[in-house]
Amino acid sequence: MNGERTFLLGLLGEHIMESLTPAMHEAEGRRQGLPLVYRALDPVELGLADVDWPQWLLTARDFGYDGLNVTHPAKQALMGVLDGLSDDAALLGAVNTVTFSGGRAFGENTDHIGFSGALDACGIDASAGNVVQIGAGGAGSAVAYALLKAGTPQVTLVDVDPSRARSLVERLSHAFDASRLRVIPPEEATAAVGAATGLVNCTPIGMDGVSDGSPIDLGALHPGLWVGDAVYRPLRTTLVRAAENLGCTAFGGAHMVVGQAVASFGMFTGRPASREAMYQAFLQGSGTPVPS
Repeated sequence: MNGERTFLLGLLGEHIMESLTPAMHEAEGRRQGLPLVYRALDPVELGLADVDWPQWLLTARDFGYDGLNVTHPAKQALMGVLDGLSDDAALLGAVNTVTFSGGRAFGENTDHIGFSGALDACGIDASAGNVVQIGAGGAGSAVAYALLKAGTPQVTLVDVDPSRARSLVERLSHAFDASRLRVIPPEEATAAVGAATGLVNCTPIGMDGVSDGSPIDLGALHPGLWVGDAVYRPLRTTLVRAAENLGCTAFGGAHMVVGQAVASFGMFTGRPASREAMYQAFLQGSGTPVPS
């Protein structure tokens, strides 16, 4: 291992023991000959109740961790104890990556980077036309931000809770022209998709254990539409399969998960990661046959 220092990393959250993130990071560390240990930190799995997420972050820092990925429900809960925030994390109001240096904890958000990477990996030009986005929660915030940064002329938000969508518009309007965002009720979504060039699902609909349905009437899909889905279990949701059957460019949440991992690996180690290698590690971990 060339006598290099060992990186100690972790994933902090609940119900994460089956996460593929530790395996992706450790596989990339091995590929680069970099000593790296990545652990899942799940206090709920240990039987603890009323978890103090900020204290867990501080304890990880004191134990010598170099960084943490953070997932539900800690993304907002620990922001108050951080020593600094990236502009992206401050705008999105959530942190999913924390790096430690000199006793200080710095928070970043790579969720939007993951989605941008998925667009790039699939050759999608998000600036080519308007996009309908179903869901305005945590994942939806990052996706809408990524779309606006990519130059999407207008992002149409659809959420069962209109106030959540309006709140997202208010937050993003601090960085982008508010006229590029609009909110419509769910009953208008089908017509909106018919006139759009892109569609993204940012809800759990289609996820294993939730439903095998689609967040939108599949009859609204049309050739020329590109489709993204934040769900990665299964790798190809009902929505993604239907879009592919029409000849649409479509991708699932695996590309987003890998993009986040690639970005955070670089933040933790100071080294660029191979997106392709980490994607192959994800496929292997998910039990999906890897093309030879």
